[in-house]
Amino acid sequence: MWGDDDLDAALKAAAAGDQEGFAVLWRSQQPAVLRYLRVVVGDTAEDVASETWLQAARDLHRFDGDVAAFRGWLFRIARHRGIDERRRVARRPEQPAESLDESAAPGRDAATEALEQHGTGWALGLIATLPADQAEAVMLRVVAGLDVATTAQVLGKRPGAVRVATMRGLRRLAENPQVSALRFSSPGEV
Repeated sequence: MWGDDDLDAALKAAAAGDQEGFAVLWRSQQPAVLRYLRVVVGDTAEDVASETWLQAARDLHRFDGDVAAFRGWLFRIARHRGIDERRRVARRPEQPAESLDESAAPGRDAATEALEQHGTGWALGLIATLPADQAEAVMLRVVAGLDVATTAQVLGKRPGAVRVATMRGLRRLAENPQVSALRFSSPGEV
């Protein structure tokens, strides 16, 4: 979709205040940021992603680096906003509304549920079951595509710890019964 040269030009333009450059950065990075935050904060991922981008927009003029460094910087912001959200929820847990009229709720489409079962939502749900350090390492390394050094900076860990957390997380996912069932089913059954 976008090459690093395109993103580098967009980054320079955005840092100089160009809205179109910022829009290119947002379109290229938002899907990965959102997937990462869905694992880190769950249902509030879109709100936290918005806060992440607001801070990025506010502070971009101070950023100095290439596209790879920008990705690390952006995910570090996302992680900090995610930590803030988890703290907020822990301090003030939300109380659900009395009850909803369940007869008014539309039924779920079986086809949609089946697609979600084997789609991105399903995979993110499985990753979210991992211990937090493993889930974050897998999301940043595998899903967001950050290198070990950048992931280590985002998480505030040593590169070796990132490698170990990623390996353990991927191993746990491979051993998951749902993943095993997918691996051993024929292509027509999925």
